[in-house]
Amino acid sequence: MLYILAIILCVAADQAVKLYVASHLALYESAPLLPGFVELFYIQNTGGGFSILTNYTWLLTVLTSILMLGIAALLARKVFPHPLAMWTLTLVLGGGLGNLADRVRLGYVVDMFNFLFVEYPVFNVADILVVCGTIGFAAYYLLLHEKVTGTNHDNCADR
Repeated sequence: MLYILAIILCVAADQAVKLYVASHLALYESAPLLPGFVELFYIQNTGGGFSILTNYTWLLTVLTSILMLGIAALLARKVFPHPLAMWTLTLVLGGGLGNLADRVRLGYVVDMFNFLFVEYPVFNVADILVVCGTIGFAAYYLLLHEKVTGTNHDNCADR
């Protein structure tokens, strides 16, 4: 139940920031957030991360839906029952659902965070959740999973 609440809060936080930006800035307008570091810059992204598959929102919607259903199944079945795995997958699902809601409702994803000190794609709260959750899960899986479960996959070829 706690994970479901966290997913809802992730989606709500993402959607709230997107609503704020879309209602306070015109398309391609910017406003300082942390001067010299990051600004709010309202864009509508019809692609995925780094604008891959631009104008293929339908494909990204289908792929995201399949991935989110898979992650939801992993969470529901507690395939990775360790709390770190569960929380990181919760972040990925919450972020993925936030962007999926945009694609279904709007046909694009609202992005707004723009770094001023480096060339980097504009991103949103959902992207932050997905990236942090993915890195966290990868760290869990690579560093802790075998210790937690007692499994060793190094000898798979010997079976």
